[in-house]
Amino acid sequence: MTRFIQLHLLTSYPPANLNRDDLGRPKTAVMGGEKRLRISSQSLKRAWRTSDSFKSALDGHIGTRTKEEGTRIQQRLLAAGVSEKQAAEWAGAIAKRFGKLKSGSVEIEQLAHFSPEELSAINTLVDQLIERKSAPTEDELNLLRHQHRAVDIALFGRMLAAAPSYNTDAAAQVAHAVTVHKVAVEDDFFTAVDDLNEGIEDVGAGHMGETEFAAGLFYLYLCIDRESLADNLGNDLSLRDKALAALTEAAATVAPTGKQNSFASRARASYILAEKGDQQPRSLSVAFLKSVDGRHGMLPEAIERLTDTRSKMDAAYGACSDDHCIMDAVNGSGTLRKLIAFITD
Repeated sequence: MTRFIQLHLLTSYPPANLNRDDLGRPKTAVMGGEKRLRISSQSLKRAWRTSDSFKSALDGHIGTRTKEEGTRIQQRLLAAGVSEKQAAEWAGAIAKRFGKLKSGSVEIEQLAHFSPEELSAINTLVDQLIERKSAPTEDELNLLRHQHRAVDIALFGRMLAAAPSYNTDAAAQVAHAVTVHKVAVEDDFFTAVDDLNEGIEDVGAGHMGETEFAAGLFYLYLCIDRESLADNLGNDLSLRDKALAALTEAAATVAPTGKQNSFASRARASYILAEKGDQQPRSLSVAFLKSVDGRHGMLPEAIERLTDTRSKMDAAYGACSDDHCIMDAVNGSGTLRKLIAFITD
C-alpha cells in the first residue's frame, strides 16, 4: 500500500484579502528575507471542509465543530416541556463529556468536534430523556466514540482536553500557503454614496473607508498519510478514497471566503504535482526561498523552479516518491479527474 500522498499546488489569486490578521490586513510571512503573502492552514482547512463540493461528496460523514451543543440540547428539552432546572442539569451533564463548561452555563469553553455518530447518540439519548422525564445515567453518558466515520476529523484531527483518549491524530498535514514572490500590501481607499443625498447641503460621501489587499501566486503543500486516514475511518477504504478525492478537489478549486464580495478573488490551481510512495515526505518550498522575479512569466518560472528542485532533491536523496502525476492547466496537460484517479488508485 502506498502510504503517503503529497500535493504541490500553484494557485494565482488576483487582488484579495482572503485571510486577515488581527488588524484586518492580509496575513504575511518573511521567507528568504522577503515579505510574502500567506494563507494560514486553518483558513484553508475551514474553507475546504465547509465547501459545497466537500459536503456533497461526503454527505453524512462530516462532523460539527461547536461550543453550542449543550445549548441546543437544553433548547430541545425545554421545548419538550422539561423544567428549566432539569434541562440545564441534563444538558450540562451531556455537554461536559466533550469539554469543560463555562461557569454557570451549558456552553463548552473550547470548540469541540462532534462526529455524526456522537451527534446521533446524543439525539437518541435526548429523545429518551424527554420520554421518561428522568436524568441520564452514567452509562448513558458514554457518548464519545473511538471509532467514527467523520472524514474531517479523520483528515484534520481533533483534541478533546476533557477526554484525551478520544483525540484523533490528523492524517493530513497542510502547510501555510505562501507566495513564490515578494509582495507589497496595498491600501484601497473607498467611498459609498448616499442614494438619497441630492447634494444640496452636503456633497460629500455617505461613508469613507479603507481596506488592504494584495495579489499573489501561492505555493501550497499537503501531505496525507493514507494508512492513518484508513485507520481513523475504521479501515473503510471506500470512504478513505472518497475523502482523498474530496480533499484534492477542494484544495484545487476552493478559496477562503475572506472579502470575496469585495474582490471576487475566486481561483483554481493552475498547476498540481501529486506524488505517492512510502518515502519520507518533504515540501518543495525551498524552490521559492529565492523569490521568483517573473521576468519570463511568473507562473512558468514557478513551475520550472518546482520541477528543477524536485529533480535535484531526487538526485541528492534518491527517489522521494514512487510515482507522480501532473495537472498543468497553463500548458493544457493533465486533468483533475486523472489526478484524483492517480491518488486513489
